[in-house]
Formats: sequence, C-alpha cells, structure tokens
Amino acid sequence: MAKLKKQPRPKAETPKGFRDYFGYELIQRQRLLNDISEVYQLYGFSALESSAVETVEALGKFLPDIDRPNEGVFAWEEDDTWLALRYDLTAPLARVYAQFRNDLPNPYRRYSMGPVWRNEKPGLGRYRQFYQCDADTVGSSNLAADVEICTLLCDALEAAGINRGDYIVKVNNRKILNGVMEVAGLLKPNDVDYKIHERGIVLRAIDKLDRLGVRNISELLGNGRKDDSGDFTKGANLSEEQIKIILSFVQSKGSTGAKTIGNLTDLVKGSAVGLVGVNELETILELNESQGYMSDRVYLDPSVVRGLGYYTGPVYEAELTFQVLDENGSKRSFGSVAGGGRYDDLIKRFTGQEVPATGISIGVDRIMAALAANDDQPTSPIGPVVVTVMDKSMLASYQNIASELRSAGIPAEVYMGNPKNFGNQLKYADKRNSPIAIIEGSEEVGKGVIQLKDLLLGSEIAKGATLEQWKSQPAQTEVLRDNLVAEVRKILNRDR
Repeated sequence: MAKLKKQPRPKAETPKGFRDYFGYELIQRQRLLNDISEVYQLYGFSALESSAVETVEALGKFLPDIDRPNEGVFAWEEDDTWLALRYDLTAPLARVYAQFRNDLPNPYRRYSMGPVWRNEKPGLGRYRQFYQCDADTVGSSNLAADVEICTLLCDALEAAGINRGDYIVKVNNRKILNGVMEVAGLLKPNDVDYKIHERGIVLRAIDKLDRLGVRNISELLGNGRKDDSGDFTKGANLSEEQIKIILSFVQSKGSTGAKTIGNLTDLVKGSAVGLVGVNELETILELNESQGYMSDRVYLDPSVVRGLGYYTGPVYEAELTFQVLDENGSKRSFGSVAGGGRYDDLIKRFTGQEVPATGISIGVDRIMAALAANDDQPTSPIGPVVVTVMDKSMLASYQNIASELRSAGIPAEVYMGNPKNFGNQLKYADKRNSPIAIIEGSEEVGKGVIQLKDLLLGSEIAKGATLEQWKSQPAQTEVLRDNLVAEVRKILNRDR
C-alpha cells in the first residue's frame, strides 16, 4: 500500500496586499478615530455602522477601476446573488439611505468608520484592506454643505495631530471638468455615455498628475504609457488638440484664486455646465474665507478630479505638505490623506430620483503613517508595569499588587512565564517596554517594603552614565508596601 503523501505545512505569511496590526498601532488608531469622531460630532453628524458586505448590484458600476468592474472588489456568489466586501463607505451609505430614508432625518448627516477592501494591485504603502473615516450630508444641494465639508476636514486633520501649515485642502469641481470635456469633444450634454471609455481614461490620467507629471499624463491621454516595470497602460487615443485642451485645464492654476477662476472661465466658454461649475467653485472659496479658512488651508486646484466615477460637483482632496524620505532615501511630499466630493446621482440608482449628497473620506492608515513619519507620535509606547515572580508560593500577593495598580488606573500584569530565571523576566519586561518592574520576595514582605525597578531610567543610565550619576539616580529603589501606588505614580510621572 502506497504511503500517503505528507501534506506540507501552511506558510505563516500575510497574504499579499494585507498586513497585521499589533499593540500600540491599534491603540493609536482608536485614539485617532476618537479624535476625528469628536470633530464630526461637533458638526452634528451621527454615527452609522453599515454592513461590511453588500450585493454587487448595490455597489453598482462605481468601482475603483471602471476598466475592471468585477475585479475591483472581493466578490463571491451565494444563492444566485453576487456579494462583495465594501470597497468604500459611500456606496453602502447610498444603500442605507435608500432603504431607510423614510425613518431618517432629511438632510441626513452621518459619519462612519471602518475597514474597506479593494481587489487591486498592492504596492508600497498601498494595501488591499485599509481604514476609512467618513462624514457625509445626504439630502442637501446647498453649497453650504460643501463648504462645511472643507472646514470639517481642516478641523479633523488638526484634531488628528496634523499641524496647521502641514496640510492643504485642495478644491475643484467636476462640472468644470465636464465643461472641458465638452469643449474637447469628449462629452455631449444630452448623452452621458458618449465616449465614456475615453473619459474614464482621461479622468484617471489627470488623477495621477502629481505622481507622474505632465509628460507621462500626456502619453496616457494619447497612445498609452509603459512604466518602469514594463507594464503598458492603454491611452485614451486623443488628438493633439484634445490633449492640449486637457493639459491646459490641469495647468490652469494661477498665482491667485481669482486668476485661476479667470483661466477656468476662459477654458469652458461655450459650456453651460462648465460655467456653473466655475461659479460654484468661486462661491465655495468665498464662503470658506468668510469663516477664516483662507488659502493657506483651502485653495483651488484644477488638477484635483478624484478617481471614483460617481462625483458630480465639487471635489476635495487633503494633501500633507511636509517632506518625508521615500524608499530610496530621497525627500518627497507625503501626499494625499483624504478626499471626497459631491455625488448627486449615486442614490438615484435605488430611488429613481436624484438625491443630492456630499462627503469626505479620511484615510486613517495614511494619517497614522504621516504622524509616524513626522515624529509626532512616540516610537516606543509605554507598556504595563510588570510584577515579577520571586516565589511561586506568593502568587496571590503578586496578583494583589497588580490588582491594586489596576484599581488606581495603572496598567499592570503579573509575569506568567517560567519564573525560574529572573533575568528572563526582566528581558520580558524590556520587550513589553515596561516602565517599572516590581520585585517582592519573602524578605521584602517581612520588612513591609517592596522593590521598584525603574526600567526606563535604568536604560537611559546604562547608555553612558558615570558612577556618580548612577549613584545619584538609582534605577531600583525600596519603598514602603503601603505607598506602592503613590511611588509608582511618582516614577511614571518622572519618566513621562
């Protein structure tokens, strides 16, 4: 009888495009979400947690890449229905509003936070699962709602720890782009499907302007572009005159907002929708400035178009302006961390009637990476106080010590490994980045004292202290057992 072939062990590795989060990263993310949600609540937005799974029909055609409508999401078939993990938090909002609109206030102002999934090519800092933090107003066509999104975004970024001057919120209007498309012969006012494929390529090309530059964008508008890896991206096959019009649009930013408005007005002459877009954009900037959100925080940028196909009016993108080092050690701006816009047609798919809506989405993972790159967050988070085990028969005493510290709001744990080697206990405390190791043996119990080993101070002293410094700042002290909490607090306050 032939031997059964031994099954290989599964590889312990994270799937491509995904990552694992540990300890302080999760704590940091929750703090970040709390800070942002406080701003959302101050603006009067209510929380919503929608299903992570939607029907593909509900998600519709508004996927990250309209060339691959069935590949942009993680989908599967169940009972003759195709289901998919949500790719953003806006498409689920459209379904929720259409489903519960009779029970919701109008306008409906909601914020939502959670993971989304995109089945697209992963890359450096680009994952298939990531966290978003959204705020949307559904049911209002008033431009004041768009203005509020801009101010909300500024306030949320600052609450998240991004300093004023380190970010800019760029604003544009998709109606202006539609006007440019009309002028370029790529859109007819009464035929939304006219040259829709070419417009999709143009849209994605413009969205890559900051990363690829004008020359490469010009290739994408023409016959296509081959990147450094050899991959070829098909172009829109526009004529030279059409390419000139599109490039004039993305390069129409003037030295002032007024000059940019003038350039855009000239570009869209002859297009009614384009002129409406210019007027809306001018109003948004004026209303922002009236609230004190000047061009150092919110400014007009014609190159902002946003990638998703459902935007119909004003669009916004938040970019961090400080410099970071890339994988090659070269300095570059950190880039975009948030985006959004007006999407007046998305809910119409469910209701048959146009429902105005506008909103913003903040990339939580991007913000966390930005804070780390800008050294605004501690790189070595403080762990719990570790109660070492000197005598197994005294386990109850050690647990009482930990319980007493926890009751005082101080994170603490009893060492649960093999206590035979005390050095291993201290190594464990180091790995946990514990600020203090508590030592108690029968001798300490008899004297009514306890030993506190200041691990953070000890680490600093060991880096190069003289004998006199070592003696003047002992890293281990003996304190009265009754004063445990007060003495631990004293050390923690000093180390902070």
